[in-house]
Amino acid sequence: MNIESAIYIVATPIGNLGDMTHRALEVLAQADLVAAEDTRQTRKLLDHYAITSRLLALHDHNELVVARELIARVQQGQRVALVSDAGTPLISDPGYNLVALAHDEGVRVVPIPGPSAVISALCVSGLACDRFVFEGFLPAKAQARLKLLQASMQEPRSLVFYESPHRILDTLMAMNTLFPQRRLTLARELTKRFETIRRATVAELLNWVNEDGDQLRGEFVLVLEGAVPEVVELASLRPALERVMQELPTKKAVSLVADLYGANKKALYDLALQIKAN
Repeated sequence: MNIESAIYIVATPIGNLGDMTHRALEVLAQADLVAAEDTRQTRKLLDHYAITSRLLALHDHNELVVARELIARVQQGQRVALVSDAGTPLISDPGYNLVALAHDEGVRVVPIPGPSAVISALCVSGLACDRFVFEGFLPAKAQARLKLLQASMQEPRSLVFYESPHRILDTLMAMNTLFPQRRLTLARELTKRFETIRRATVAELLNWVNEDGDQLRGEFVLVLEGAVPEVVELASLRPALERVMQELPTKKAVSLVADLYGANKKALYDLALQIKAN
């Protein structure tokens, strides 16, 4: 496969080098330039596959400047690949400004799919993954971390977080303060030798990590169970429904009360018919 002039967003292994795709290897081998967050880390990866493509650093501190250089190179006919230290670029890693600028300038951007710690953790979490929210890394400061978690307490979708070894215990303690019985899956060192995947309540995982110091090592993905909506007793909504029905047609009254209280519209409509019949 001969690749054309474009910016290629190339996913690389998150641990196990066996997860490198053939297409990713072809793109990296043919790229005129490989932009990487940490060129030393990426050089080890390229050396492993005997790839000699030139490297250029692209990170949070220089992305705005380097992005323009890379766009100019592609406009001149070169082929540029973007990689992160591990996994899929742009997911809690640099690259957004480069891709946004490429679209602004009409430069082709090509995804080269592959490993992703977020998706890998979700798939093995044993929690709902049809709809989820990815929050990336939680704030480093305790108050800001707690505030973000508090804001997520009523989120019904599964929540996915990245966490580092020196903050994992603080994060589990913060979660335990807010929702100790919520289910949580801790995925540590995914695809690596000491991979650990465990689902339990937040309180149980906190105790487990406290008792086993080895679980404080490595990189983490946390998948938190979404909030379960509270069941609204239909009878308790009768006074509100009666009052709203005095001002609005039945269907509009039912729709308004259902939206306000999260009640089932069909059951609420049946209640409205009973009210009208009395």
